[in-house]
Amino acid sequence: MNKRSGDSVALKQRQSIKELFRDQRVILLILIIVIAVVVGLINNRFFAMKNVLAIFQEISVGGLLTMAMAMQLLNGGLDLSMGNIMVFAGCVMSMLLTGGSQYASDISGNGSLGANALVSLPVAILIGFAVAIGCGALNGWIVAKSKCMPLIITLAMGNVYYGAALMLTGGQYLSFNLQFEPLRILEIAGVIPMTLIIFIGMVIVAWLLINRTKYGRRAVAIGGNEENARLSGIKVDRYKIITYAIGGLYYGIASILYASRLDSVTAGGGANYALTALTGAIIGGVTFDGGKGTIIGAFFGVLFMGLIANAMNILNIDSYLQISISGVIVVIAVVISNMDNLRRK
Repeated sequence: MNKRSGDSVALKQRQSIKELFRDQRVILLILIIVIAVVVGLINNRFFAMKNVLAIFQEISVGGLLTMAMAMQLLNGGLDLSMGNIMVFAGCVMSMLLTGGSQYASDISGNGSLGANALVSLPVAILIGFAVAIGCGALNGWIVAKSKCMPLIITLAMGNVYYGAALMLTGGQYLSFNLQFEPLRILEIAGVIPMTLIIFIGMVIVAWLLINRTKYGRRAVAIGGNEENARLSGIKVDRYKIITYAIGGLYYGIASILYASRLDSVTAGGGANYALTALTGAIIGGVTFDGGKGTIIGAFFGVLFMGLIANAMNILNIDSYLQISISGVIVVIAVVISNMDNLRRK
């Protein structure tokens, strides 16, 4: 090998390394490892298996919504009503399982439905999923047909679903009659919580949808350039509605995990979930531009946020300060997501 070819190979290697460290997923992974090591050295409870599993359980609900948000952003949209849809579906399921009682009819812990139940558990779950998917598809239909900004449409629709949940609950907490308690305590091999398996499984489903299906390729093409996608024969409106409907499916699953954790629901319970999901997706490299980003990046984003929250609790940081730190993280996430645009200018 002569000197010129050797220099060329070295140059390509340097460029490859440089490109690698421009990948937001790599940066996030490095940050996650560094933060974990530092916090673990300060407090060794951080590395306890119980705490590690707790981090994943804590992010499971928000993580499912982040997957939905990432798919919508890749498609050129977003949904700020997702938290309200999740809670609305939960309220519907609670009403069906308890007849609208504020407290569980059966507090013995045996999971029986009680005298006030209107339908069986499987039927209640199916109806809850139908509500969540229907609300998501309705958002997609309005966004697609009106050509209005998804941010404004979904923000307004969030109030619609919030109001509907208020009418159902009367502003009170509703119980799930311990119907989802088995899901909360069930563990695979006596170690891994079932809720974590569901979350990871749905992350894999999202990755497969975006990276291994015709739907995913066309959805990302629409997000990258909607007009070009339309001219190439892609039915843009149809794919937008499908994307929001798939989001609805994720809201429904998130509602089940939410119910398993709290065994109760109130109309205002979903208030901050949309911001959490949006932040996680953006930190993970999914941009507002559409067509840019990855599902794996979004997963790392929500894991990073969960890690930060857990680390602040482990280190006993003041709860008020934690709110400010969370706000700073949002600002940093938006700035980072816009770095490519800044470089081009």
